[in-house]
Order: sequence, then C-alpha cells, then structure tokens
Amino acid sequence: MTSKGKAVELMVSDDVKRQLCALARSSRTRTAVFNPSRPTHWAPYEVRCPDSGDTFTADSAWHFVADMIEGGAEMETISLAKPAGKTGYVMIVEGFGGEKIYIKLQLGSGQVIGRSFHISVNEDQL
Repeated sequence: MTSKGKAVELMVSDDVKRQLCALARSSRTRTAVFNPSRPTHWAPYEVRCPDSGDTFTADSAWHFVADMIEGGAEMETISLAKPAGKTGYVMIVEGFGGEKIYIKLQLGSGQVIGRSFHISVNEDQL
C-alpha cells in the first residue's frame, strides 16, 4: 500500500488488535459519527458482504471489521492528517465480486472510531 507521504508502519501490535476487536464488537464503544476535526466516510450501506452480496448494516460492518482483524487481515498504521499526528489503522480486504473494502480505524479514549468503510477506489487512498 502506498501512503501519499504519510508515515506507514507495517506492524500493529497484538494488544492494539485485541483492543480494536473488543471495542468494535460493542455498540457502546464504537462510533463513526462525522466530526470536522475527525472526518469519516463510513458507508456500510454502500458495501456488499463478501459472502452473500447483501449490503452491510451498521452493526454487521463493525462485526466484519472485528472478524477481519481476528482473522489476520493485513493492517498498517498511518499518521492521520486530522487530527494531526494521531494514529490510524488501515486494512484493505476482499469484498464481493472482486471489490476491495477500505477500512480505517482510530483508537480513542475507550472507543474505536470508524474513519472509513467503503469500496476502495484504489490503494492510494491514505
């Protein structure tokens, strides 16, 4: 994956992966609400499930994210532009019919923030 000048590190610790999974599975500890200082493009209703072809729901998208992390999907860290210097966690995973799903997460204070969940136009979206 390329990063348009943002620092990329390939290794994400098992502890961070466990945190992301646990937070993503609970509706009380996850959010994808847009905020100008922390923009999001969380669009599960525009993305089809790889197994069925049905569109994701808000809840099923989060469980899919956790399943991908637990299943060992490749994950990279990036330095976010907004908020500057914060860490983002990025996966590009197989979707329905050869599509790729672009997922970007951020850890907050006791929560996971869904920054991106949409069809990947290309791998240079960071």
